[in-house]
Amino acid sequence: MDKSRCKQQLAFSLLLGLWLPYCLTQTTPSNTATSKPTTTPTPSPSPSPQPERLKVRLSGYPRKHNEGRIELFYKGEWGTICDDDFTIANAHVLCHHLGFVSATGWTHSAKYGKGQGKIWLDNVQCHGGEKSIEFCKSRGWGNSDCTHDEDAGVVCKDERIPGFVDSNVIDAQVDENKVEEVRLRPVVGVAKKKLPITEGVVEVKYKDGWAQICDVGWTAKNTRVVCGMLGFPHERKVNKNFYRLYLERQKNNFHLHSVACTGTEVHLAACPLEFNKPNATSSCAGGMPAVISCMPGPLFMQNSGLKKKLKISTNVRLKGGAKVGEGRVEVLKDNAWGTVCDDRWNLLSASVVCRELGFGSAKEALTGARMGQGMGPIYMNEVKCLGQERSIWDCPVKNITSENCQHSEDAAVRCNVPYMGLETSIRITGGRTRYEGRVEVLTSDPNGTQSWGLICGENWSTKEAMVACRQLGLGYANQGLQETWYWDSSNVTDMVMSGVKCMGNEMALSQCQYHKTVSCQRAAAKFAAGVICSETASDLVLNASLVEQTVYIEDRPLHMLYCAAEEDCLSKSAAKANWPYGHRRLLRFSSQIHNIGRADFKPKAGRHSWVWHACHGHYHSMDIFTHYDLLNANGTKVAEGHKASFCLEDTDCQEGISKRYECANFGDQGITVGCWDLYRHDIDCQWIDITDIKPGNYIMQVVINPNYEVAESDFTNNAMKCNCKYDGHRIWFHNCHIGDALSEEAERRFEKYPGQLNNKIS
Repeated sequence: MDKSRCKQQLAFSLLLGLWLPYCLTQTTPSNTATSKPTTTPTPSPSPSPQPERLKVRLSGYPRKHNEGRIELFYKGEWGTICDDDFTIANAHVLCHHLGFVSATGWTHSAKYGKGQGKIWLDNVQCHGGEKSIEFCKSRGWGNSDCTHDEDAGVVCKDERIPGFVDSNVIDAQVDENKVEEVRLRPVVGVAKKKLPITEGVVEVKYKDGWAQICDVGWTAKNTRVVCGMLGFPHERKVNKNFYRLYLERQKNNFHLHSVACTGTEVHLAACPLEFNKPNATSSCAGGMPAVISCMPGPLFMQNSGLKKKLKISTNVRLKGGAKVGEGRVEVLKDNAWGTVCDDRWNLLSASVVCRELGFGSAKEALTGARMGQGMGPIYMNEVKCLGQERSIWDCPVKNITSENCQHSEDAAVRCNVPYMGLETSIRITGGRTRYEGRVEVLTSDPNGTQSWGLICGENWSTKEAMVACRQLGLGYANQGLQETWYWDSSNVTDMVMSGVKCMGNEMALSQCQYHKTVSCQRAAAKFAAGVICSETASDLVLNASLVEQTVYIEDRPLHMLYCAAEEDCLSKSAAKANWPYGHRRLLRFSSQIHNIGRADFKPKAGRHSWVWHACHGHYHSMDIFTHYDLLNANGTKVAEGHKASFCLEDTDCQEGISKRYECANFGDQGITVGCWDLYRHDIDCQWIDITDIKPGNYIMQVVINPNYEVAESDFTNNAMKCNCKYDGHRIWFHNCHIGDALSEEAERRFEKYPGQLNNKIS
């Protein structure tokens, strides 16, 4: 069947799914207009129990987290689905059931290995809009003529349904005898005004209100679990006598009277609990409501003196996350950073990482490089923490071999972080979606009156937009906009903030530098700052070892450099040369730039605004894509070069990933996730002009996307440095590394000056 017919049939099926849901839930023809499957009526003296909700899982090997053999849990047993008559519509229903937005494909003939036990369904025919596979037509449960050689699989789009709880997250229970939400209610007046709330009465959501927990038998392990849920790494002692006087005068509603956590749980619901019986005469004899105190991590501490005392791990870090407390797990060994393989990666191990970094317990333990792929070594595999360890380095691990793990299996975490209320002081308005709009911030006048106001768009850039998107909880910044006349839908017109300058890692705009008094030359509302946010972002990294392997010197005649001179690829002294006689000495090397992020890297400018360069016969989609600099011992530039992105394309890709961008015939430009763009050493401008450089020791530096023109999830890995020795005839590179690949100590040994931070020479 051709692709267009497939798409037409799928679209028609999906429309039917939306128009006729009452028909689609029929598994067999019926004479009654009901939305439930038909069953043979039998007399029953009492209502039958509710059937168990069908469970679906992905299984098999090899696979990523969003693909695998489909298995169904029915009548207490796991079984598979036969691939006979299987369609993409079936895959859509199953992926939706698993919490993914849709399916991108399906597999047949047991691609992910043969299952065991029952083959529950055969000849399944879904329309695509069913709530569950059980509502699709089939031969019936357990009725199949297949073998496990025909087990079906699905490939789901790696995008979660908003609000869907991942399978490795403790499920939020809605049964009233289960714990769903937990909060800390402050009692002291001062504590009520400050965030985060670190001390107070533990309360659980109960019906339409909140109830307390009896503290008889309450232990520090219980406190540790609750503190972890609320985003705090440690518990501390609390003065119960102080609270007893206050709480004895209050009317308390005890819902729980016994909690017995081991201390390693990530949610109170996972602890053994005893609920208060409604008719009990005394709900908390000899006790009072449980009160706890938590120790926040350094990021969330108000007391600066205490902040210095509380140290977090220096040999574990998170990279590539949009929000505070999430990212790819990286560990430091032998002064070099590496990643952790996701085999057996779970919430216990993830929680150890979260706590040692000053956050609470883990909300999610992510597999399959969900926070982007790392570069360099993979240090750990099959991490098996028990949950009480102070560091991931204290946990049992398995040695890595190249056959075990690839960077496509890099482990990541999402940690519980304290509620700071930062999102309440910012909003975006006027955009077409909730991810874009003009930025408005909440301010207070001297009288305490609050109102919304605009931010001056002058010098507003991607880095400021990154902070705004993080504060809004909307992921990464796609663009920072200095004009927003097309989003003029709000009655807010006053500029209340100007001169905003962020590093890019702040939690809120209020933590960035800004003018004490508003100063904005273009103060009209149409010049207010705006953002476009995104759940994913690209991340470019240079292959450092290839630079080291390909470096050489070429003395190139001037008559071959006219085009290069036109594109400003030579040093200033070239203008005074006796053209076309003589030559320039060029330091040449290859650049292989990988996209290890979670979104394609695309030029900011659309193709309509690309600049045609007649001399080289190609378009430039970015004026400056990379900077090449030669620095002396104190960090001063002694020679420089730059490369315009005349052709951003997928030169090659990892196994299983298809090229998407090609420059030929004015094609789309970009770098696909998992692919790389290669600028060979023998193309024009792929050099530094070192004609005027004296022999000596230098540092060679390459910076990708130096002006932050295109948004990325991580700018700290955009620079690469090498030690360079030049004797006047030959040149050697050694110790080439990505800017954030080494420990601070190793970086200090590498160079005697502070060097480059965030793509700027200090």
